[in-house]
Amino acid sequence: MYPVAVWFELPTADLARAETFYRAVLGHPFRRETSPDGSLEMSIFDPADAEFKGALVKGEHYTPGMNGALVYFNGGDDLAVPLARVEPAGGRVVMPKTAIGPYGHIALFIDSEGNRVGLHSMA
Repeated sequence: MYPVAVWFELPTADLARAETFYRAVLGHPFRRETSPDGSLEMSIFDPADAEFKGALVKGEHYTPGMNGALVYFNGGDDLAVPLARVEPAGGRVVMPKTAIGPYGHIALFIDSEGNRVGLHSMA
């Protein structure tokens, strides 16, 4: 068995702002939770049919930045759609839709918290 990523956490400075950003860009619902000890606030990306899940997280050891792990979200059939929402929502596109041969297309943006995040599409 090979290791497979099953969870991701994107650091936030302002959880409400990050939720607003990702709702605008990806149209994604969230579920708010707090860790049992109260040290973390989380907004969990909550698709019922996801193969893996993740969360926006605010806590002492979570610092947003461009040099962390790079998470790619499914950009749907056309990356132009979510990319057009990035800047109005408070982010910045840093790599436009770019072909990666038979693997489709990718794009990169900086989210409202300063994290570098990717989008992927086969089209």
